[in-house]
Amino acid sequence: MNATTLRHAAMLVAAIIITNLAGIIGSLFTAPNIPVWYAGLEKSSLNPPSWVFAPVWTILFILMGISLYLFWREGLERPAVRIAIVAFAVQLVLNTLWSILFFGLRSPFLALIEIVILWVAIAATIWLGYRVSRPAAYLLVPYILWVSFAAYLNWTIWVLNP
Repeated sequence: MNATTLRHAAMLVAAIIITNLAGIIGSLFTAPNIPVWYAGLEKSSLNPPSWVFAPVWTILFILMGISLYLFWREGLERPAVRIAIVAFAVQLVLNTLWSILFFGLRSPFLALIEIVILWVAIAATIWLGYRVSRPAAYLLVPYILWVSFAAYLNWTIWVLNP
């Protein structure tokens, strides 16, 4: 392996670790509240079983990490790359904040407001990232689709649990 290949491999691993750390932080607020609080909430008939969320989010965080890597490898000296990465970082922080609001504070209402902002941030990341790396932007499409579904689930929990 040459130095460039090793550098890119390290960048890919780092990007996947960064995105998964966001998921791990969110899970610190989520996991303890599933059997205690979340299990007792009224939910939509479309709500998947709780065990579905961990594998789906793991896959999404890996795709997000690959996306981040694809942005990053385009070169931080390019302003468009830096802007796409900043947008990516904002949506990643918002992703973690949703878990804190919904599960940590047990506030479906605040989480609903926040998930709308998160959705806009993901859409902005896809739009800004498309100009940097189309594959990176496409890798975020399953994420925005899942967050769209999560927003619906969040809304139904808010409505059904006044």
